[in-house]
Amino acid sequence: MADKHKILFIDSVHPILKKRLEGAGLVCDLQYEWDKNKIEAELHNYSGVVIRSRMKLTKEIISKGTNLKFIARAGAGMENIDLHFAQSIGIHCLHAPEGNRDAVGEHAIGMLLALLNNICRANNEVRQGHWIREGNRGYELQGKTVGIIGYGNMGSAFAQRLKGFGVTVLAYDKYKTNFSDGYAVEVTLQKLFDKADVLSLHTPLTEETNYMVDTGFLEKFKKNIYLINTSRGKVLKTDDLVEAMKKGKVIGACIDVLEYETVSFEGLDSSKLPEAFQYLLKSDRVILTPHIAGWTHESNEKIANILADKILATFNPA
Repeated sequence: MADKHKILFIDSVHPILKKRLEGAGLVCDLQYEWDKNKIEAELHNYSGVVIRSRMKLTKEIISKGTNLKFIARAGAGMENIDLHFAQSIGIHCLHAPEGNRDAVGEHAIGMLLALLNNICRANNEVRQGHWIREGNRGYELQGKTVGIIGYGNMGSAFAQRLKGFGVTVLAYDKYKTNFSDGYAVEVTLQKLFDKADVLSLHTPLTEETNYMVDTGFLEKFKKNIYLINTSRGKVLKTDDLVEAMKKGKVIGACIDVLEYETVSFEGLDSSKLPEAFQYLLKSDRVILTPHIAGWTHESNEKIANILADKILATFNPA
């Protein structure tokens, strides 16, 4: 019989989560180095699992956790957990998108402003002794229309931070209605295609959103656009992004996530870095960051606290 107070951590998380769970009488077992076989062999001894992105919790692995009551992911996306299977056998699946929404919103703003004003390129030029003003004349965000796809925690946080820039914010979400607020106006996807100057992606990765943004999708925009992706790499087909940039349909791109990332998001799969990626690396119309949009010191602690709240509200250790 499993110790009902025992929680397995297979990924590093801010220490406040462990502190709060132990304060509630739970035993936290930190096993960051266990491989898949070891986890499968030991999982029946635990009532809960805390994971970030180190591996996928498949049906095969989850089925070994015969005493599991919850799986908690320290982050927003849940694509590395077989949610359907876990929930079908009564396991609560928890995550903390509220914890890094502010970080993602700020990062998206920063990338967009840097792109429009050639900040990264100009910074590199000055450091190399080149003082180029006219060649770095930028564009103002004011007066533009920003289109957001996905108006959950991340999309709404981005919209909130756009307030004050003098932009029109349009948002489309297939799974929500009547969500217009003081920051964005709910529109159809067609209206977004017709009006947007900037497209920002804030959708989870699902079968439906996998390569959602491809050539056909991008060609539906009436204007040439700037594109931001801080969601998941495989929402955007990189080959098609590059082709759209070569044609001028995409003027510039802010990319925090790439389809070539490893499962853990901690690196790139070097065996899958094709010509399209080399184009992004060489282009001064592209800003690249290594999946850090939600990766701040503050969000690290917020995520841990939110997960603690949800675990303790869901799982009664008594």
